[in-house]
Amino acid sequence: MQDNTTLNPQQKQNLIGSELQKAEQASAGVPISVGMLSIKSANLTLTEASMTANPKQLYGEFWFEHEIGCLFADSNVGKSILAMQIAEDIAKTGETVLYFDFELSEKQFQLRFTDEQGNLHHFPSTLYRVQPDMNLIASLDMPFEDALMANIEQAAMATKAKVLIIDNISILCMQMEKGEDAAMLVQRLRTLKNKHGFSILIIAHTPKRNMSMPITQNDLAGSKKLFNFIDSCFAIGLSAQGGNMRYVKQVKVRNCEMRFGGDNVMVCHVEKIGTMVQFINMGTDPEHDHLRMVNRDEQVQEARQLSASGLSIRDIASRMGISKSTVDRMLHEDATVPSGQKGQAGQLGQQEEVSHLSQVSQYPSGTAGENTEPLKDKT
Repeated sequence: MQDNTTLNPQQKQNLIGSELQKAEQASAGVPISVGMLSIKSANLTLTEASMTANPKQLYGEFWFEHEIGCLFADSNVGKSILAMQIAEDIAKTGETVLYFDFELSEKQFQLRFTDEQGNLHHFPSTLYRVQPDMNLIASLDMPFEDALMANIEQAAMATKAKVLIIDNISILCMQMEKGEDAAMLVQRLRTLKNKHGFSILIIAHTPKRNMSMPITQNDLAGSKKLFNFIDSCFAIGLSAQGGNMRYVKQVKVRNCEMRFGGDNVMVCHVEKIGTMVQFINMGTDPEHDHLRMVNRDEQVQEARQLSASGLSIRDIASRMGISKSTVDRMLHEDATVPSGQKGQAGQLGQQEEVSHLSQVSQYPSGTAGENTEPLKDKT
C-alpha cells in the first residue's frame, strides 16, 4: 500500500473508509483471521485492493505481473524462443529477469543467437540466464526437485529478480502427466510467488496433438490439476498453412477479457532477423483457418484403432473431439464405402510464404517493450 503522503484524494478517502470498515467488522465481533485464513468484509476487500497498483502486462494480455503463467506447445514449435523473446522485452524495461534454461547448453544457446557472420546478439544487461551445474548435482543432500526449488528462490533473492521464466517445467516435476504431481509443483511455485511477489512463467510440453483440432487445456500435460492452479495459460500452434507460420492462443486468463481466443488467435511468422530468430506478429485470424482439414479416411482409421485398443465409444469421442454417434457410425459403416473428399492443409490451403516485414505488427497493445523490436523466436 502506498505511503499516506503519496495518496491522491480518492485514495485518502478509501483509506479512511477502510479504517471505518475494519472498526465495523471488529464491533460486529468478526475476527480478522482464523488460523491461516484471513477474514474481511467484501467492502473492505474492495477498498484495500483499490489502493494497490493494477498488475502490469508482461506479455500483452497473455501474462500479467504477479501471475503464474504457462506457455505450452508441441516439440520444435518455438516455445523456448518465444519465451526468451518475452524475457528480453521485459528486461528492456529495466526489470531484472531470470531465465532458468534447462534445455540448451551454453554452446547451443550461443549458436541460437549468432548470425552467419559470427556476430553475437546483445541482450539487456538485466537479463540473466541460469542453468544447473551438473558437477554439483551428485553431491546434493536432498531430493533433486527440492534442492532445485530452493535454489530458484535463492537465486531470485540474490539477484533481486521479480520475473522468473522456467524452461521447462518437466525438470521440476518428472511426472508431469500425473495431475497430482503437477498440481503440487504449481502450489509450491505459488507459495514462492505469494511470499516474494514473483511473476513466474513456466514452459510446458504437450504430447503430439491432432492438428485438425483446436488447442485446449486438455493438450497440456497434467492439465486437469495443473490448469486449476495457474493464473494464465497460452499456447503456440503449428499452422496448417505450412512453412514458418505459427499462432498464439489464449487458453486461460484472469486479469482481463480473453482477446486471443479461438476466434481471434495471434498469427506469427517465424524468421531470423540479424542475430535473433523472431516471432513476427502478422495480425489475427480465426484458429480454424490454421487447422488441418479433417481427412475422413484417417479419422475412421483412428477411431477403429482406438476401439481395437479397448477404448469405449465415449472415450474415443472425447479423444477425437467428435460426437459419440459419429464414432458409432465410423465403427459400423462398411469400410468399402467411399469417404468424403480428403482434407487439405488448412482452409486457406497451402500458400507461398511471403515476408511482409514492412507491414509487421508489433506486440499486442500494452506489451512490455511495445516500442522495441518485434517478437523474436527460433525455429
